[in-house]
Amino acid sequence: MLTSWHAVLGIVLRTTVIYVLVLLGIRLTGKREVGQMTPFDLTLLLLLSNSVQNAMTGPDTSLVGGVAAALVLLVLNFLLAEASGLNRRFRRFIQGSPTLLIHNGELVTAHCAKEHISPDEVQRALREHGVSTTKEVALAVLEVDGSISVLKYDDVPDHLKPHRRLKFLQRN
Repeated sequence: MLTSWHAVLGIVLRTTVIYVLVLLGIRLTGKREVGQMTPFDLTLLLLLSNSVQNAMTGPDTSLVGGVAAALVLLVLNFLLAEASGLNRRFRRFIQGSPTLLIHNGELVTAHCAKEHISPDEVQRALREHGVSTTKEVALAVLEVDGSISVLKYDDVPDHLKPHRRLKFLQRN
């Protein structure tokens, strides 16, 4: 059975609405890399994709309906990537901004709580960077892609090291 243009237009509209809603929902839930997904994150992603599929195509299960939905998703993704590349404010709105997790050797617990990052996850990231304690860290940042960047005091040029670090070194 051939799909009518009216049905395809409905699929395009529904797919666009679902794409925007899912994108906003994911954006609001926080930052995580695919490799850092917990089983709960993966389960949510799989169930979410399955639950919105019918909302995008409706009763149309034809090849044309599926192709229309897929093309809309690809085009919207391309357009958002282009707009993000051209406009810093839009990019910050869509992707978010980095979050400071450790500053001058101290865990910023309010920022961790806001981003739903546990102290154990921060410690795991530190170990991945070869760091054993937060006291060795000048800065740790949760990047917009969900990765955690760590800048050790050893990597900071001497003229930029805070006075406080010198006291820490003198005590040890």
